[in-house]
Amino acid sequence: MATTKIVNLGTVVSGDVDRPLLDADTLLVRDGVIAAIGRDADVPDSEVDVRIDARGCTVTPGLIDSHAHPVLGDYTPRQKQAGFLDSELHGGVTTAISAGEVHLPGRPRDPAGVKALAILAAKSFAGFRPGGMKVVGGAVILEPGLVEADFEEMAAAGVRTVGEIGLGAIKAPADAAHMVAWAKKNGMTVLMHMGGTSIPGSSTVTAAQVLAAGADVACHANGGPTAVSPEEVSAVIRDSDVYVEIVHCGNPKMAVFAAREAVDAGAAHRVLIGNDAPSGTGVVALGVQRVIAHLASLAEVDPAVAIGWATGNTARCHGLAQGRIANGAPADLVLCDAPMGSVGRDALSALRAGDTPGVSVILVDGEVVVTRSRNTPPARRAAVVG
Repeated sequence: MATTKIVNLGTVVSGDVDRPLLDADTLLVRDGVIAAIGRDADVPDSEVDVRIDARGCTVTPGLIDSHAHPVLGDYTPRQKQAGFLDSELHGGVTTAISAGEVHLPGRPRDPAGVKALAILAAKSFAGFRPGGMKVVGGAVILEPGLVEADFEEMAAAGVRTVGEIGLGAIKAPADAAHMVAWAKKNGMTVLMHMGGTSIPGSSTVTAAQVLAAGADVACHANGGPTAVSPEEVSAVIRDSDVYVEIVHCGNPKMAVFAAREAVDAGAAHRVLIGNDAPSGTGVVALGVQRVIAHLASLAEVDPAVAIGWATGNTARCHGLAQGRIANGAPADLVLCDAPMGSVGRDALSALRAGDTPGVSVILVDGEVVVTRSRNTPPARRAAVVG
């Protein structure tokens, strides 16, 4: 693998909400991971194969979409759209996490079929990276008849996630709790739908139900797309240690409330950002970027912290190595700047103004997979791969 040196960085966003900015202008990538962070004079040039001139732009960890609904491959039957994951990659998303392959035509609902779909999707995406994006696929939808041995089998086959509880026939906390315990015993992260119904067959889920079920994540706390009350959002934030997810395909007013409430409650380390696509709302390639911009501009969240909500927080929630700029972390990186015409002088001030940054270069595991985004506006200062 190539050894890559990225120089002339203007701002380094860490992905860590407790220390969102790093004092550095140079990154060294070796064997797919970050090998050094610092000043150019302190980072060696020896054996560098690829040199990237950032030209003063910002580097962030690759964004992690905490809420996607893929099926298999890079096609969504929900919107009859091909290449939607690759398109999201061009918005700076280097990892997407399945919240359930619920849109599969004829989705099986018996235990054998449920297991088969989850295992197939997990193994398929383990070997397939659309455009270079990593996909954590195979989120099992809970259906009646699953037993503890099924969760052991799925976990051994690479299934890491329980999809949104509420999308299958298992909806009530009393019915879900024992399956949640089996899933957690086998190292799975458990997601639960929160809010009004999203698709035919789903159900309205309250904050009390999310907490009673023992879920790790309150999916789309701002609505998917219909939101619960502010009091319920506040209860999840203030009365639990559950991760609270804010999505693009949700209620924008509640997104602002949830963000402000989390910051005020000292719960910034528990906020995630997702797209929740494909859904009836559509597929928005820049959905995660837009949520960051909305929260930075309308809720006045520090944009570097908001980026941490879409990177390091999600990685920690799901036990992923990526999502941060730190020595030894996978070199999933996005080089971006204020878009041409923005009042912002750099990526972070553009986000404060409500503009999505212009993305130039994207790396996944140290490999350059994008040299100019086809979806964002052009960056004022575009990084150059030498």
